[in-house]
Amino acid sequence: MKKTTLRCAIGAVLTVAVSAAFLPSAIGTGADKKPGKVDNATVDSFGRLAEAVLTDRTTALLDNGSTGRIAPKREKKVRLSAELARSEDGALSSLRTRKSRLAGLGEAYTSAATQVTADRTSVKGKRVTVEVTETTTLTYKKIRGDEPENTGFKARHELTFTASGGKWELTAIRPMDQGPRPVNAPVTKVAAAPSANSMPKAKPASISYPGRKPSGKQATAGNDYKAMAAYAEKYWRNYNPEYQKFNDAGGDCTNFISQALKAGGWKNASGSASDYRAWWYDSSSQSTSWVGANEWSWFTLNAKRATNLANVYQMDIGDIMQMDFDGDGSKDHSMITTYRSRAGVPYLTYHSTNTFRKSVASIIASNPDAVYYAYRT
Repeated sequence: MKKTTLRCAIGAVLTVAVSAAFLPSAIGTGADKKPGKVDNATVDSFGRLAEAVLTDRTTALLDNGSTGRIAPKREKKVRLSAELARSEDGALSSLRTRKSRLAGLGEAYTSAATQVTADRTSVKGKRVTVEVTETTTLTYKKIRGDEPENTGFKARHELTFTASGGKWELTAIRPMDQGPRPVNAPVTKVAAAPSANSMPKAKPASISYPGRKPSGKQATAGNDYKAMAAYAEKYWRNYNPEYQKFNDAGGDCTNFISQALKAGGWKNASGSASDYRAWWYDSSSQSTSWVGANEWSWFTLNAKRATNLANVYQMDIGDIMQMDFDGDGSKDHSMITTYRSRAGVPYLTYHSTNTFRKSVASIIASNPDAVYYAYRT
């Protein structure tokens, strides 16, 4: 039995046990480092990532607990997928809400210990399934004085890893037990998904120059379009430290335009993080519409905070352009207009890659096969 023990920030000792008996014959030796292959060291990495995720969930419940994530040891082979990272951010936010609810009921926890053991690993092509057992103990805070010393549970989870970009990405965590959920298991309330036919749909914009000037200008009450542009041009290269970066989690472009829009007057819209009808950011989490290109478009059109423009050259300061690089119907990139020339050419500023005042003409010339969407904010 191979065992690795790590000590985490909350003082918990986490253990990952991996038995070679559970590894299928398709798994290579320690010398086999090719993507798509799994050796004992890779399974150890799977376990360490599982430790970090489950420990983060427990830490969110602790009295005076950390508000940030416990960073796992740097892994060369394994990472969270961008989608799961966003999902876990929402999970941690919901658990902190649960902590507040528990405090209102006179219950809190001062420390915790979590142990994770890998029970079974199976490999099928570019997909790996790892079944783990989590053993967690939480120490009660003495509020009334008659609380027991601690509470604990064991929970089984199924983790799915998928090969992507030369790495294994953790793409899903599924509980395997029936009955009441453990105290650190988040409630993932997903809003009823609208049908494909009812989802707000953006209309592609023409890229011919010049664009016919649209009737009227931006007129959303309370919006300061110059402030939007000023924000984007201030932070296009030197990021605002008050916001999380998403460069390594699917790209920072939509996060960046959301920041600029908020700086110009956009107000939070409350709701579940996974509901496209919500739009918000706080220090611990954010809605998917804040960071996701498609979700931002759905929110914006549904909330009537923007309308589609017929031509990209109609954009003015504070307007947004999105791109679908391969024309598959899914938007891949978001940018904000921060300057417009007298000749009627909008200039875009954006993250990923960090860019200042790039002309629409230049963008189109570099990406002639892309589909473009323009939004009057």
